[in-house]
Amino acid sequence: MKNTILIVLISALLITACKNELDISNPNTPTTANFWKTASDAQLGINAVYSTFHRPGLCRWYFFITVIRSDEGFSSSPNSDIVNNYDAFNITDYNYSSTVNLWQDLYIGINRANQVLDNVPNIAMDDTKKQQLLAEAYFMRGFFYYTLATLWGNVPLQLHTSTSVDKPATSTQEAVFAQVEKDFTTAAAGLPVSYDAANIGRATKGAAYGMLGKTFLQQHKYPQAVTALQWLVTGEGKSNYSLQRDYRNNFLEATENNSESVFEIQYAVNPTDNHDDDTQPGSDNLNYGTSIPPFFAPRPFGFTDGQARRWLVLEFEQERTMGNQRDPRLAASFLYDSTDERGPTFTMVYGRTFVSLGYPSDPGTVPNQNDVYFRKLLNDATMPGEVFHSGNNYRYLRYADILLLYAEALNGAGQTAQAYPWIDMVRARAGLAPLSLIRPDLNQDALLGQLKHERITELAGEGHRWEDLQRWNDLSAQLSARDAGFAHFTKNKDELLPIPQLDRDINPGLSQNNGY
Repeated sequence: MKNTILIVLISALLITACKNELDISNPNTPTTANFWKTASDAQLGINAVYSTFHRPGLCRWYFFITVIRSDEGFSSSPNSDIVNNYDAFNITDYNYSSTVNLWQDLYIGINRANQVLDNVPNIAMDDTKKQQLLAEAYFMRGFFYYTLATLWGNVPLQLHTSTSVDKPATSTQEAVFAQVEKDFTTAAAGLPVSYDAANIGRATKGAAYGMLGKTFLQQHKYPQAVTALQWLVTGEGKSNYSLQRDYRNNFLEATENNSESVFEIQYAVNPTDNHDDDTQPGSDNLNYGTSIPPFFAPRPFGFTDGQARRWLVLEFEQERTMGNQRDPRLAASFLYDSTDERGPTFTMVYGRTFVSLGYPSDPGTVPNQNDVYFRKLLNDATMPGEVFHSGNNYRYLRYADILLLYAEALNGAGQTAQAYPWIDMVRARAGLAPLSLIRPDLNQDALLGQLKHERITELAGEGHRWEDLQRWNDLSAQLSARDAGFAHFTKNKDELLPIPQLDRDINPGLSQNNGY
């Protein structure tokens, strides 16, 4: 999909310019009047929906909102806006551009999906292909609304192509999740199990069932979550997925779209190295990379605007493998003074030792003995530094995540004993002893506590921690014991982000979230 889904910014092209009597329309310029006519138009339309992932809100600021805002991350950025909005829960500007970027990108993606859903049914084309493209659009709309529901909660539902006079009312988080359930259910019915090599990266049936399961679980609808996730674990789709033997393969560009990938956001760099992203509608040679790596990389290789909390390292160190080795996922997850267990003299950071970067003689340098950096989104294995156009895919939904979600759903549904095998699969890949052997009699509450540990060690820094804490009702000021930013957390307010004021100014019918 990296090389075959050519990004066409349909939403930008479909805006009809104001005309006067001297204006002459260019018949070759795509407009709503001459587009959506052919099968090619339909394909280009769905491609434009995927291109939304290359906008800065989704390829950069999403990770600040989901990783740095959670208790696993923090910011020491000289930019106080980043610190206040994503670490200290001191949000005073409801139009903060970086957060609004994500909000706008999600609605841009929704509008692109709606254009496909409104127009493709009327195109004369192969019906099987048509149904696939429509299913992809339902999946993508569901994905964007899932993100809005978990981060903003109560948001407007727009289910048809936007017009300049639309002023949709606020829908409750419950209503938004209900629509997400419908979209993923519809998508699952129409999506293929897999694609040929030229179309790898498109949403599959497994991705739809995985997202449907996540949606149910986020609402504590455990039996429904079990049913949805079962398709991937014990049902028809199980033969399509397996855990990678080498955990690190899930975060390297050379091993993208592997057997563990359930839904993977595709990034690539144009041969011309054009740095314009999807916010530049006038460019016909956009860069399709992600710009998050330099923000998470240590100086001098990046900006160090987002870092990991040290308690995460201690979480990994609670347990050794059956061969008395350190959990191999630790080194794959973080760069810090002991990414190499032998210490800073052997730990390599973009081809240089930790010692050569100032440790420990100058504790004021970055990195130093206290610093930990999220590694999974970086390119330290292949590059001497970071750039704004990384081609390393984001594995949004991995099979290991599915297995742990399935175990959590089973446990929540009162089937605690049945949850063990799926936790053990994830632990076995890391070389850890089976939970069923060392802690076989955990009750429902204790197993949930164990799953919280398992999700940290398997998924740290992958953007799921915030929704996990939200789902477990663990977001509170008590987290300040391991993340100082949470000292300012206000219950029944900071679980959600504020609705952008600029949207409320345009649409007075939008309600603000509680506490803002």
